[in-house]
Amino acid sequence: MATMINLEINGAPVTVPEGTNVLDAAATAKVNIPKLCYHPDLPAWAACGICVVKLEGSPKLVRSCALEAAEGMKVITHDSELHEVRRTVIELILSTHPNSCLTCSRNGTCELQALAADFGIREQPYEQIVRDIAPDTSTPSIVLNPEKCVSCGRCVKVCQGLQDVWALEFLDRGDQMRMAPAGDIELNESPCIKCGQCSAHCPVGAIFEKDDTEAIYAAVLDEKKHTVVQIAPAVRVALGEAFGMDPGTIVTGKIYAALRRLGFDTVFDTNFAADLTIMEEGSEFVQRLTKGTGPLPLITTCCPSWVDYMEKYYSDLIPHFSTAKSPQMMLAAMAKTYYAKQIGRKPEEIFMASVMPCTSKKYEIVRDENMYSSGVQDIDVSITTRELARMIKQAGITFESLEDEKADEALGIYTGAGTIFGATGGVMEAALRTAHYLVTGTDLTSVEFEGIRGLDGIKRASVDVAGTTVNVAVAHNMKNIEVVLDEVKEALAAGKEPPYHFIEVMACRGGCIAGGGQPYGGTDELRRKRIEAMYGDDKAQTYRCSHHNPSIQKLYKEFLGEPLSEKSHQYLHTHYTPRPIYVR
Repeated sequence: MATMINLEINGAPVTVPEGTNVLDAAATAKVNIPKLCYHPDLPAWAACGICVVKLEGSPKLVRSCALEAAEGMKVITHDSELHEVRRTVIELILSTHPNSCLTCSRNGTCELQALAADFGIREQPYEQIVRDIAPDTSTPSIVLNPEKCVSCGRCVKVCQGLQDVWALEFLDRGDQMRMAPAGDIELNESPCIKCGQCSAHCPVGAIFEKDDTEAIYAAVLDEKKHTVVQIAPAVRVALGEAFGMDPGTIVTGKIYAALRRLGFDTVFDTNFAADLTIMEEGSEFVQRLTKGTGPLPLITTCCPSWVDYMEKYYSDLIPHFSTAKSPQMMLAAMAKTYYAKQIGRKPEEIFMASVMPCTSKKYEIVRDENMYSSGVQDIDVSITTRELARMIKQAGITFESLEDEKADEALGIYTGAGTIFGATGGVMEAALRTAHYLVTGTDLTSVEFEGIRGLDGIKRASVDVAGTTVNVAVAHNMKNIEVVLDEVKEALAAGKEPPYHFIEVMACRGGCIAGGGQPYGGTDELRRKRIEAMYGDDKAQTYRCSHHNPSIQKLYKEFLGEPLSEKSHQYLHTHYTPRPIYVR
Protein backbone atom coordinates (compact mmCIF):
# COMPACT_ATOMS: atom_id res chain seq x y z
CA MET A 1 0.00 0.00 0.00
CA ALA A 2 1.32 3.45 -0.94
CA THR A 3 2.54 5.77 1.80
CA MET A 4 0.14 8.70 2.20
CA ILE A 5 1.26 12.33 2.43
CA ASN A 6 -0.60 15.07 4.32
CA LEU A 7 -0.36 18.67 3.15
CA GLU A 8 -2.42 21.85 2.95
CA ILE A 9 -3.78 23.36 -0.25
CA ASN A 10 -5.05 26.91 0.35
CA GLY A 11 -5.46 26.07 4.02
CA ALA A 12 -7.47 22.90 3.43
CA PRO A 13 -6.01 19.52 4.46
CA VAL A 14 -5.27 17.12 1.61
CA THR A 15 -4.02 13.52 1.72
CA VAL A 16 -2.45 11.99 -1.38
CA PRO A 17 -0.18 9.02 -2.19
CA GLU A 18 3.56 9.63 -1.95
CA GLY A 19 4.95 10.70 -5.32
CA THR A 20 1.92 12.81 -6.29
CA ASN A 21 2.80 16.21 -7.71
CA VAL A 22 1.27 19.34 -6.23
CA LEU A 23 -0.81 20.02 -9.34
CA ASP A 24 -2.55 16.66 -9.06
CA ALA A 25 -2.78 16.97 -5.26
CA ALA A 26 -4.67 20.24 -5.72
CA ALA A 27 -7.06 18.51 -8.13
CA THR A 28 -8.05 16.06 -5.37
CA ALA A 29 -9.11 19.11 -3.35
CA LYS A 30 -11.22 20.32 -6.32
CA VAL A 31 -8.71 23.09 -7.06
CA ASN A 32 -7.75 23.57 -10.70
CA ILE A 33 -4.26 24.97 -11.25
CA PRO A 34 -4.01 26.30 -14.82
CA LYS A 35 -1.48 24.54 -17.03
CA LEU A 36 -0.46 24.14 -20.65
CA CYS A 37 2.55 21.84 -20.98
CA TYR A 38 1.52 19.22 -18.40
CA HIS A 39 -0.34 16.05 -19.39
CA PRO A 40 -0.97 13.11 -17.02
CA ASP A 41 0.29 10.62 -19.63
CA LEU A 42 3.71 12.25 -19.67
CA PRO A 43 6.50 13.08 -17.21
CA ALA A 44 6.37 16.72 -16.15
CA TRP A 45 9.10 18.95 -17.49
CA ALA A 46 7.81 22.37 -16.39
CA ALA A 47 8.10 24.08 -19.76
CA CYS A 48 5.31 26.68 -19.69
CA GLY A 49 5.48 28.14 -16.19
CA ILE A 50 1.72 28.71 -15.95
CA CYS A 51 1.20 26.28 -13.08
CA VAL A 52 3.36 28.20 -10.56
CA VAL A 53 2.32 28.17 -6.90
CA LYS A 54 3.64 29.51 -3.60
CA LEU A 55 5.12 27.43 -0.78
CA GLU A 56 5.12 28.57 2.82
CA GLY A 57 8.68 29.44 3.77
CA SER A 58 9.96 29.76 0.20
CA PRO A 59 10.61 33.10 -1.54
CA LYS A 60 10.32 31.48 -4.97
CA LEU A 61 7.35 30.62 -7.14
CA VAL A 62 7.55 26.92 -8.00
CA ARG A 63 6.04 24.93 -10.85
CA SER A 64 3.46 22.62 -9.34
CA CYS A 65 3.58 19.98 -12.11
CA ALA A 66 7.21 19.17 -11.26
CA LEU A 67 6.95 19.60 -7.48
CA GLU A 68 6.35 16.45 -5.47
CA ALA A 69 3.98 16.83 -2.52
CA ALA A 70 5.71 16.48 0.84
CA GLU A 71 4.51 15.89 4.39
CA GLY A 72 3.43 19.13 6.04
CA MET A 73 3.77 21.20 2.87
CA LYS A 74 1.58 24.32 2.74
CA VAL A 75 0.68 25.53 -0.73
CA ILE A 76 -1.07 28.62 -2.05
CA THR A 77 -2.40 28.04 -5.55
CA HIS A 78 -4.26 31.29 -6.25
CA ASP A 79 -3.76 34.95 -5.25
CA SER A 80 -3.36 38.28 -7.04
CA GLU A 81 0.38 37.87 -7.63
CA LEU A 82 0.00 34.36 -9.07
CA HIS A 83 -2.83 35.57 -11.27
CA GLU A 84 -0.68 38.37 -12.68
CA VAL A 85 2.30 36.06 -13.29
CA ARG A 86 0.15 33.50 -15.09
CA ARG A 87 -1.60 36.13 -17.16
CA THR A 88 1.75 37.58 -18.22
CA VAL A 89 3.06 34.14 -19.26
CA ILE A 90 -0.07 33.53 -21.34
CA GLU A 91 0.25 36.96 -22.97
CA LEU A 92 3.89 36.24 -23.85
CA ILE A 93 2.91 32.91 -25.42
CA LEU A 94 0.17 34.66 -27.39
CA SER A 95 2.70 37.20 -28.67
CA THR A 96 4.37 34.43 -30.69
CA HIS A 97 1.17 32.66 -31.69
CA PRO A 98 -0.97 33.33 -34.81
CA ASN A 99 -4.36 34.96 -34.34
CA SER A 100 -6.03 32.49 -36.69
CA CYS A 101 -8.44 30.91 -34.23
CA LEU A 102 -11.42 31.12 -36.60
CA THR A 103 -9.73 28.93 -39.18
CA CYS A 104 -7.78 26.67 -36.82
CA SER A 105 -8.62 22.99 -36.51
CA ARG A 106 -8.58 23.35 -32.72
CA ASN A 107 -11.01 26.26 -32.53
CA GLY A 108 -13.21 25.45 -29.56
CA THR A 109 -10.94 22.69 -28.24
CA CYS A 110 -7.67 24.64 -27.95
CA GLU A 111 -6.16 24.70 -24.47
CA LEU A 112 -4.38 28.01 -25.09
CA GLN A 113 -7.61 29.56 -26.34
CA ALA A 114 -9.36 28.35 -23.18
CA LEU A 115 -6.65 29.86 -20.96
CA ALA A 116 -6.88 33.20 -22.75
CA ALA A 117 -10.63 33.18 -22.21
CA ASP A 118 -10.34 32.17 -18.55
CA PHE A 119 -7.89 35.01 -17.86
CA GLY A 120 -9.97 37.54 -19.74
CA ILE A 121 -7.23 38.46 -22.20
CA ARG A 122 -8.79 40.86 -24.71
CA GLU A 123 -5.71 42.57 -26.16
CA GLN A 124 -2.03 41.86 -26.59
CA PRO A 125 0.34 44.15 -24.67
CA TYR A 126 3.43 42.74 -26.38
CA GLU A 127 4.57 43.09 -29.96
CA GLN A 128 3.48 40.04 -31.91
CA ILE A 129 6.27 38.08 -33.56
CA VAL A 130 5.00 35.05 -35.45
CA ARG A 131 7.49 33.07 -37.50
CA ASP A 132 6.55 32.17 -41.04
CA ILE A 133 7.09 28.40 -41.11
CA ALA A 134 5.32 26.38 -43.80
CA PRO A 135 3.11 23.47 -42.71
CA ASP A 136 4.33 19.92 -43.34
CA THR A 137 1.62 18.06 -45.27
CA SER A 138 3.84 15.24 -46.52
CA THR A 139 1.98 12.35 -44.83
CA PRO A 140 -1.55 11.23 -45.69
CA SER A 141 -2.40 11.17 -41.99
CA ILE A 142 -1.31 14.20 -39.99
CA VAL A 143 -0.27 17.79 -40.64
CA LEU A 144 2.40 19.73 -38.77
CA ASN A 145 1.89 23.50 -38.45
CA PRO A 146 4.93 24.56 -36.41
CA GLU A 147 4.14 28.28 -36.43
CA LYS A 148 1.37 27.44 -33.93
CA CYS A 149 3.70 25.46 -31.66
CA VAL A 150 3.84 26.73 -28.05
CA SER A 151 6.95 24.66 -27.19
CA CYS A 152 5.07 22.64 -24.58
CA GLY A 153 7.03 19.52 -25.51
CA ARG A 154 4.13 17.10 -25.34
CA CYS A 155 4.50 15.83 -28.90
CA VAL A 156 8.21 15.18 -28.47
CA LYS A 157 7.64 13.43 -25.13
CA VAL A 158 4.98 11.21 -26.68
CA CYS A 159 6.96 10.37 -29.80
CA GLN A 160 10.21 9.70 -28.00
CA GLY A 161 9.06 8.50 -24.57
CA LEU A 162 5.79 6.59 -25.08
CA GLN A 163 6.22 5.46 -28.66
CA ASP A 164 10.04 5.33 -28.90
CA VAL A 165 9.76 6.40 -32.56
CA TRP A 166 11.81 9.61 -32.38
CA ALA A 167 10.24 11.20 -35.44
CA LEU A 168 9.86 14.59 -33.71
CA GLU A 169 12.44 16.77 -32.01
CA PHE A 170 13.05 20.39 -31.00
CA LEU A 171 15.49 22.10 -33.31
CA ASP A 172 17.49 25.34 -32.76
CA ARG A 173 17.59 27.34 -29.52
CA GLY A 174 16.03 30.29 -27.75
CA ASP A 175 13.33 32.16 -29.65
CA GLN A 176 14.30 30.22 -32.78
CA MET A 177 13.44 26.84 -31.25
CA ARG A 178 10.85 24.90 -33.22
CA MET A 179 9.21 21.51 -33.35
CA ALA A 180 10.13 19.49 -36.45
CA PRO A 181 10.95 15.98 -37.66
CA ALA A 182 14.40 14.89 -36.51
CA GLY A 183 17.04 15.95 -39.03
CA ASP A 184 14.77 18.75 -40.25
CA ILE A 185 13.32 16.54 -42.97
CA GLU A 186 9.72 16.06 -44.06
CA LEU A 187 7.61 14.00 -41.69
CA ASN A 188 6.94 11.38 -44.35
CA GLU A 189 10.70 10.81 -44.67
CA SER A 190 11.12 10.35 -40.91
CA PRO A 191 10.49 7.27 -38.73
CA CYS A 192 6.91 8.56 -38.15
CA ILE A 193 4.35 5.73 -37.92
CA LYS A 194 1.33 8.06 -38.35
CA CYS A 195 -0.20 7.00 -35.02
CA GLY A 196 -1.32 10.56 -34.32
CA GLN A 197 -0.54 10.44 -30.61
CA CYS A 198 1.38 13.69 -31.11
CA SER A 199 -1.83 15.31 -32.39
CA ALA A 200 -3.91 13.76 -29.60
CA HIS A 201 -1.61 15.30 -26.98
CA CYS A 202 -0.92 18.66 -28.66
CA PRO A 203 -2.78 21.41 -26.73
CA VAL A 204 -3.10 23.71 -29.77
CA GLY A 205 -3.36 23.47 -33.56
CA ALA A 206 0.29 22.70 -34.23
CA ILE A 207 -0.41 19.03 -35.08
CA PHE A 208 -3.74 17.77 -36.38
CA GLU A 209 -5.30 15.10 -38.56
CA LYS A 210 -5.46 15.64 -42.31
CA ASP A 211 -9.06 16.62 -43.11
CA ASP A 212 -10.60 14.38 -45.78
CA THR A 213 -14.25 15.30 -45.31
CA GLU A 214 -14.54 17.21 -48.59
CA ALA A 215 -14.11 13.94 -50.51
CA ILE A 216 -17.18 12.56 -48.74
CA TYR A 217 -19.27 15.64 -49.47
CA ALA A 218 -18.35 15.33 -53.15
CA ALA A 219 -19.16 11.60 -53.26
CA VAL A 220 -22.64 11.88 -51.75
CA LEU A 221 -23.50 14.48 -54.42
CA ASP A 222 -22.27 12.22 -57.22
CA GLU A 223 -25.32 10.36 -58.53
CA LYS A 224 -23.08 7.79 -60.20
CA LYS A 225 -21.65 6.68 -56.86
CA HIS A 226 -23.21 4.31 -54.34
CA THR A 227 -21.81 5.59 -51.06
CA VAL A 228 -20.98 3.11 -48.29
CA VAL A 229 -19.56 3.83 -44.85
CA GLN A 230 -18.28 1.73 -41.95
CA ILE A 231 -17.59 2.66 -38.30
CA ALA A 232 -14.86 1.17 -36.15
CA PRO A 233 -15.52 -0.45 -32.75
CA ALA A 234 -13.94 2.38 -30.74
CA VAL A 235 -15.87 5.18 -32.43
CA ARG A 236 -19.14 4.19 -30.74
CA VAL A 237 -17.81 4.77 -27.21
CA ALA A 238 -16.13 8.11 -27.91
CA LEU A 239 -18.10 10.15 -30.45
CA GLY A 240 -20.72 11.14 -27.88
CA GLU A 241 -18.08 13.15 -25.99
CA ALA A 242 -18.02 15.65 -28.87
CA PHE A 243 -21.69 16.34 -28.11
CA GLY A 244 -21.44 16.69 -24.34
CA MET A 245 -22.20 13.07 -23.45
CA ASP A 246 -20.35 11.25 -20.71
CA PRO A 247 -17.20 9.32 -21.72
CA GLY A 248 -18.07 5.73 -22.56
CA THR A 249 -21.62 6.47 -23.68
CA ILE A 250 -22.45 3.98 -26.43
CA VAL A 251 -23.96 5.83 -29.38
CA THR A 252 -23.87 3.14 -32.07
CA GLY A 253 -27.47 3.55 -33.23
CA LYS A 254 -27.20 7.33 -33.30
CA ILE A 255 -24.07 7.10 -35.47
CA TYR A 256 -25.90 4.94 -38.00
CA ALA A 257 -28.73 7.51 -38.06
CA ALA A 258 -26.34 10.45 -38.44
CA LEU A 259 -24.46 8.80 -41.29
CA ARG A 260 -27.68 8.27 -43.22
CA ARG A 261 -28.58 11.91 -42.68
CA LEU A 262 -25.18 12.88 -44.05
CA GLY A 263 -26.19 11.16 -47.29
CA PHE A 264 -24.65 7.70 -47.21
CA ASP A 265 -26.62 5.06 -49.12
CA THR A 266 -25.44 2.12 -47.02
CA VAL A 267 -24.16 1.95 -43.45
CA PHE A 268 -22.03 -1.02 -42.37
CA ASP A 269 -20.15 -1.75 -39.16
CA THR A 270 -16.45 -2.56 -38.93
CA ASN A 271 -17.35 -4.85 -36.02
CA PHE A 272 -18.65 -7.28 -38.65
CA ALA A 273 -15.21 -7.31 -40.25
CA ALA A 274 -13.60 -7.71 -36.82
CA ASP A 275 -15.50 -10.99 -36.64
CA LEU A 276 -14.24 -11.80 -40.13
CA THR A 277 -10.70 -10.99 -39.05
CA ILE A 278 -11.03 -13.43 -36.16
CA MET A 279 -12.16 -16.20 -38.50
CA GLU A 280 -9.07 -15.67 -40.65
CA GLU A 281 -6.53 -14.79 -37.96
CA GLY A 282 -7.89 -17.35 -35.51
CA SER A 283 -7.71 -20.05 -38.17
CA GLU A 284 -4.17 -18.97 -39.02
CA PHE A 285 -3.15 -19.27 -35.38
CA VAL A 286 -4.78 -22.68 -34.94
CA GLN A 287 -3.06 -24.04 -38.05
CA ARG A 288 0.31 -22.80 -36.84
CA LEU A 289 -0.32 -24.20 -33.37
CA THR A 290 -1.65 -27.61 -34.40
CA LYS A 291 -0.11 -28.21 -37.84
CA GLY A 292 3.08 -26.17 -37.76
CA THR A 293 2.19 -24.25 -40.96
CA GLY A 294 4.17 -21.22 -39.80
CA PRO A 295 6.41 -20.02 -36.98
CA LEU A 296 5.15 -19.09 -33.53
CA PRO A 297 4.43 -16.74 -31.95
CA LEU A 298 1.79 -15.37 -34.28
CA ILE A 299 1.60 -11.58 -33.94
CA THR A 300 -1.55 -9.61 -34.71
CA THR A 301 -1.51 -6.92 -37.38
CA CYS A 302 -4.78 -4.97 -37.12
CA CYS A 303 -2.95 -1.75 -36.18
CA PRO A 304 -1.42 0.03 -39.22
CA SER A 305 0.93 2.11 -37.05
CA TRP A 306 2.26 -1.12 -35.58
CA VAL A 307 2.64 -2.63 -39.08
CA ASP A 308 4.59 0.42 -40.22
CA TYR A 309 6.80 0.21 -37.12
CA MET A 310 7.33 -3.52 -37.56
CA GLU A 311 8.38 -3.15 -41.19
CA LYS A 312 10.93 -0.51 -40.14
CA TYR A 313 12.30 -1.85 -36.84
CA TYR A 314 11.42 -5.57 -36.66
CA SER A 315 11.35 -6.71 -40.27
CA ASP A 316 13.23 -9.88 -39.29
CA LEU A 317 10.04 -10.98 -37.51
CA ILE A 318 7.82 -10.59 -40.59
CA PRO A 319 7.31 -14.40 -40.83
CA HIS A 320 5.64 -14.22 -37.40
CA PHE A 321 3.08 -11.60 -38.43
CA SER A 322 -0.46 -12.58 -39.29
CA THR A 323 -1.19 -12.01 -42.94
CA ALA A 324 -4.79 -11.07 -42.11
CA LYS A 325 -5.70 -7.55 -43.12
CA SER A 326 -7.21 -5.15 -40.62
CA PRO A 327 -11.01 -5.16 -40.23
CA GLN A 328 -11.47 -1.91 -42.14
CA MET A 329 -9.66 -3.31 -45.17
CA MET A 330 -11.52 -6.62 -45.03
CA LEU A 331 -14.90 -4.92 -44.95
CA ALA A 332 -13.93 -2.63 -47.81
CA ALA A 333 -12.87 -5.57 -49.98
CA MET A 334 -16.18 -7.32 -49.27
CA ALA A 335 -18.18 -4.15 -49.92
CA LYS A 336 -16.65 -3.69 -53.36
CA THR A 337 -16.95 -7.38 -54.36
CA TYR A 338 -19.52 -9.45 -52.45
CA TYR A 339 -21.89 -6.58 -51.64
CA ALA A 340 -21.38 -4.81 -54.99
CA LYS A 341 -22.46 -7.99 -56.77
CA GLN A 342 -25.56 -8.20 -54.56
CA ILE A 343 -26.73 -4.74 -55.61
CA GLY A 344 -25.61 -5.02 -59.21
CA ARG A 345 -22.78 -2.48 -59.01
CA LYS A 346 -19.19 -2.50 -60.24
CA PRO A 347 -16.40 -1.95 -57.68
CA GLU A 348 -15.57 1.44 -59.19
CA GLU A 349 -19.17 2.55 -58.67
CA ILE A 350 -18.92 2.01 -54.91
CA PHE A 351 -17.52 4.87 -52.83
CA MET A 352 -16.23 3.37 -49.59
CA ALA A 353 -15.57 5.56 -46.53
CA SER A 354 -14.46 4.50 -43.08
CA VAL A 355 -14.76 6.28 -39.74
CA MET A 356 -11.81 5.32 -37.58
CA PRO A 357 -10.40 6.33 -34.19
CA CYS A 358 -7.00 6.42 -35.83
CA THR A 359 -4.99 8.73 -38.07
CA SER A 360 -2.82 5.93 -39.45
CA LYS A 361 -5.87 4.36 -41.11
CA LYS A 362 -5.54 7.19 -43.65
CA TYR A 363 -2.11 5.78 -44.47
CA GLU A 364 -3.24 2.16 -44.42
CA ILE A 365 -5.75 2.58 -47.26
CA VAL A 366 -2.91 3.31 -49.72
CA ARG A 367 0.01 1.48 -48.09
CA ASP A 368 0.47 -1.20 -50.79
CA GLU A 369 -1.14 -3.01 -53.70
CA ASN A 370 -3.06 -5.38 -51.41
CA MET A 371 -5.29 -2.45 -50.47
CA TYR A 372 -6.63 -2.56 -54.05
CA SER A 373 -7.86 -6.17 -53.98
CA SER A 374 -11.22 -5.32 -55.55
CA GLY A 375 -9.44 -4.01 -58.64
CA VAL A 376 -9.75 -0.40 -57.45
CA GLN A 377 -8.79 1.31 -54.21
CA ASP A 378 -10.79 -0.62 -51.62
CA ILE A 379 -11.31 2.36 -49.29
CA ASP A 380 -11.65 5.72 -50.97
CA VAL A 381 -11.32 7.83 -47.84
CA SER A 382 -10.84 7.31 -44.11
CA ILE A 383 -11.83 9.95 -41.58
CA THR A 384 -11.33 10.15 -37.84
CA THR A 385 -13.90 10.35 -35.06
CA ARG A 386 -13.09 14.06 -34.77
CA GLU A 387 -13.80 14.63 -38.47
CA LEU A 388 -17.14 12.85 -38.22
CA ALA A 389 -18.10 15.00 -35.23
CA ARG A 390 -17.39 18.13 -37.28
CA MET A 391 -19.45 16.82 -40.21
CA ILE A 392 -22.43 16.12 -37.95
CA LYS A 393 -22.25 19.62 -36.50
CA GLN A 394 -21.87 21.18 -39.95
CA ALA A 395 -24.98 19.33 -41.09
CA GLY A 396 -27.04 20.79 -38.25
CA ILE A 397 -27.83 17.35 -36.86
CA THR A 398 -28.85 17.34 -33.19
CA PHE A 399 -26.89 14.17 -32.54
CA GLU A 400 -27.94 13.52 -28.96
CA SER A 401 -31.62 13.62 -29.97
CA LEU A 402 -31.39 11.11 -32.80
CA GLU A 403 -33.41 7.91 -32.57
CA ASP A 404 -31.27 4.79 -32.76
CA GLU A 405 -31.12 3.01 -36.10
CA LYS A 406 -29.57 -0.28 -37.23
CA ALA A 407 -26.76 -0.99 -39.65
CA ASP A 408 -27.49 -2.56 -43.02
CA GLU A 409 -27.38 -6.30 -42.52
CA ALA A 410 -25.22 -7.58 -45.38
CA LEU A 411 -22.01 -6.47 -43.64
CA GLY A 412 -23.39 -4.96 -40.46
CA ILE A 413 -24.30 -7.70 -37.99
CA TYR A 414 -21.62 -8.27 -35.35
CA THR A 415 -20.86 -10.13 -32.15
CA GLY A 416 -19.48 -9.00 -28.82
CA ALA A 417 -16.10 -10.32 -29.93
CA GLY A 418 -16.12 -7.77 -32.74
CA THR A 419 -16.89 -4.93 -30.36
CA ILE A 420 -13.97 -5.52 -28.00
CA PHE A 421 -11.45 -5.15 -30.83
CA GLY A 422 -11.27 -1.48 -29.83
CA ALA A 423 -9.67 -2.15 -26.44
CA THR A 424 -6.20 -3.43 -25.66
CA GLY A 425 -6.50 -7.19 -25.16
CA GLY A 426 -9.75 -7.33 -27.11
CA VAL A 427 -8.33 -8.82 -30.29
CA MET A 428 -6.59 -11.52 -28.28
CA GLU A 429 -9.71 -12.31 -26.28
CA ALA A 430 -11.87 -12.50 -29.38
CA ALA A 431 -9.33 -14.76 -31.09
CA LEU A 432 -9.10 -17.11 -28.12
CA ARG A 433 -12.88 -17.48 -27.97
CA THR A 434 -12.91 -18.75 -31.56
CA ALA A 435 -9.57 -20.57 -31.48
CA HIS A 436 -10.90 -22.77 -28.69
CA TYR A 437 -13.89 -23.66 -30.85
CA LEU A 438 -11.77 -24.33 -33.94
CA VAL A 439 -9.56 -26.72 -31.98
CA THR A 440 -12.18 -28.49 -29.86
CA GLY A 441 -15.45 -28.02 -31.74
CA THR A 442 -17.00 -26.72 -28.53
CA ASP A 443 -17.52 -23.28 -27.07
CA LEU A 444 -15.93 -22.01 -23.90
CA THR A 445 -18.08 -22.13 -20.80
CA SER A 446 -16.93 -18.61 -19.95
CA VAL A 447 -15.74 -16.30 -22.75
CA GLU A 448 -14.15 -13.66 -20.49
CA PHE A 449 -10.35 -13.49 -20.22
CA GLU A 450 -9.84 -11.05 -17.35
CA GLY A 451 -6.07 -11.55 -17.26
CA ILE A 452 -5.53 -9.75 -20.55
CA ARG A 453 -7.83 -6.81 -19.85
CA GLY A 454 -6.90 -3.44 -18.38
CA LEU A 455 -4.28 -0.73 -18.92
CA ASP A 456 -1.11 -2.50 -17.80
CA GLY A 457 1.44 -1.86 -20.54
CA ILE A 458 2.24 -5.58 -20.89
CA LYS A 459 -0.18 -8.36 -19.94
CA ARG A 460 0.81 -12.00 -19.97
CA ALA A 461 -1.39 -15.05 -19.51
CA SER A 462 -1.56 -18.78 -20.08
CA VAL A 463 -4.71 -20.35 -21.50
CA ASP A 464 -5.64 -24.02 -21.69
CA VAL A 465 -6.87 -25.00 -25.16
CA ALA A 466 -7.85 -28.67 -25.29
CA GLY A 467 -5.03 -29.63 -22.96
CA THR A 468 -2.44 -27.43 -24.67
CA THR A 469 -1.09 -24.49 -22.70
CA VAL A 470 -1.10 -21.40 -24.90
CA ASN A 471 1.05 -18.53 -23.65
CA VAL A 472 -0.12 -15.12 -24.78
CA ALA A 473 1.04 -11.53 -24.39
CA VAL A 474 -0.75 -8.24 -24.97
CA ALA A 475 1.19 -4.99 -25.35
CA HIS A 476 0.21 -1.42 -26.13
CA ASN A 477 2.45 1.64 -26.69
CA MET A 478 5.52 0.96 -28.78
CA LYS A 479 7.95 1.05 -25.87
CA ASN A 480 6.10 -1.83 -24.22
CA ILE A 481 5.87 -3.72 -27.49
CA GLU A 482 9.64 -3.64 -27.86
CA VAL A 483 10.03 -5.42 -24.52
CA VAL A 484 7.84 -8.33 -25.62
CA LEU A 485 9.41 -8.66 -29.07
CA ASP A 486 12.93 -8.49 -27.67
CA GLU A 487 12.04 -11.43 -25.42
CA VAL A 488 11.01 -13.35 -28.53
CA LYS A 489 14.15 -12.39 -30.45
CA GLU A 490 16.42 -13.35 -27.56
CA ALA A 491 14.80 -16.79 -27.33
CA LEU A 492 15.06 -17.37 -31.08
CA ALA A 493 18.70 -16.24 -31.13
CA ALA A 494 19.49 -18.71 -28.34
CA GLY A 495 17.74 -21.53 -30.18
CA LYS A 496 15.02 -21.72 -27.54
CA GLU A 497 11.27 -21.90 -27.86
CA PRO A 498 9.80 -18.36 -27.70
CA PRO A 499 7.96 -17.53 -24.46
CA TYR A 500 4.67 -16.87 -26.28
CA HIS A 501 2.45 -18.53 -28.85
CA PHE A 502 0.28 -15.51 -29.65
CA ILE A 503 0.94 -11.76 -29.24
CA GLU A 504 -1.49 -8.86 -29.61
CA VAL A 505 -0.07 -5.44 -30.39
CA MET A 506 -1.63 -1.96 -30.47
CA ALA A 507 0.28 1.29 -30.91
CA CYS A 508 -1.83 3.52 -28.67
CA ARG A 509 -2.28 3.38 -24.92
CA GLY A 510 -5.49 1.51 -24.18
CA GLY A 511 -5.80 0.43 -27.80
CA CYS A 512 -8.03 2.03 -30.43
CA ILE A 513 -10.28 3.58 -27.78
CA ALA A 514 -7.46 6.15 -27.37
CA GLY A 515 -6.41 6.35 -31.01
CA GLY A 516 -4.88 9.48 -32.47
CA GLY A 517 -8.18 10.50 -34.10
CA GLN A 518 -10.43 10.27 -31.03
CA PRO A 519 -11.91 13.29 -29.20
CA TYR A 520 -9.29 15.30 -27.32
CA GLY A 521 -8.58 15.04 -23.60
CA GLY A 522 -7.51 11.43 -23.28
CA THR A 523 -6.54 10.30 -19.77
CA ASP A 524 -6.45 6.89 -18.13
CA GLU A 525 -9.73 7.65 -16.35
CA LEU A 526 -11.38 8.38 -19.68
CA ARG A 527 -9.77 5.32 -21.30
CA ARG A 528 -11.14 3.06 -18.56
CA LYS A 529 -14.65 4.39 -19.11
CA ARG A 530 -14.44 3.76 -22.85
CA ILE A 531 -13.04 0.26 -22.29
CA GLU A 532 -15.70 -0.55 -19.69
CA ALA A 533 -18.37 0.49 -22.19
CA MET A 534 -16.92 -1.80 -24.85
CA TYR A 535 -17.05 -4.82 -22.57
CA GLY A 536 -20.56 -3.83 -21.56
CA ASP A 537 -21.56 -3.79 -25.22
CA ASP A 538 -19.94 -7.21 -25.62
CA LYS A 539 -22.10 -8.65 -22.83
CA ALA A 540 -25.23 -7.12 -24.34
CA GLN A 541 -24.83 -8.88 -27.70
CA THR A 542 -26.86 -11.95 -28.68
CA TYR A 543 -23.70 -13.58 -30.01
CA ARG A 544 -20.34 -13.16 -28.30
CA CYS A 545 -18.08 -15.32 -30.47
CA SER A 546 -17.18 -14.44 -34.03
CA HIS A 547 -17.92 -17.90 -35.41
CA HIS A 548 -21.54 -17.53 -34.26
CA ASN A 549 -22.18 -14.49 -36.44
CA PRO A 550 -24.86 -15.62 -38.95
CA SER A 551 -23.80 -13.03 -41.53
CA ILE A 552 -20.21 -14.27 -41.35
CA GLN A 553 -21.42 -17.84 -41.86
CA LYS A 554 -23.46 -16.69 -44.85
CA LEU A 555 -20.49 -14.81 -46.34
CA TYR A 556 -18.32 -17.91 -46.27
CA LYS A 557 -21.10 -20.08 -47.65
CA GLU A 558 -21.97 -17.75 -50.53
CA PHE A 559 -18.63 -16.19 -51.40
CA LEU A 560 -15.42 -17.04 -49.55
CA GLY A 561 -15.77 -20.79 -49.08
CA GLU A 562 -13.87 -21.22 -45.84
CA PRO A 563 -11.26 -19.40 -43.75
CA LEU A 564 -7.82 -19.30 -45.39
CA SER A 565 -9.25 -20.39 -48.73
CA GLU A 566 -7.74 -19.15 -51.97
CA LYS A 567 -10.49 -16.54 -52.23
CA SER A 568 -9.97 -15.46 -48.63
CA HIS A 569 -6.29 -14.95 -49.30
CA GLN A 570 -7.10 -12.96 -52.41
CA TYR A 571 -9.27 -10.44 -50.59
CA LEU A 572 -8.55 -10.69 -46.88
CA HIS A 573 -4.80 -11.17 -46.58
CA THR A 574 -1.70 -9.15 -47.30
CA HIS A 575 2.09 -9.31 -47.08
CA TYR A 576 4.81 -7.17 -45.50
CA THR A 577 7.96 -5.55 -46.80
CA PRO A 578 11.04 -4.36 -44.89
CA ARG A 579 11.17 -0.56 -45.04
CA PRO A 580 13.95 1.90 -44.18
CA ILE A 581 13.53 3.89 -40.98
CA TYR A 582 14.41 7.06 -42.87
CA VAL A 583 13.21 7.56 -46.45
CA ARG A 584 15.95 8.94 -48.67
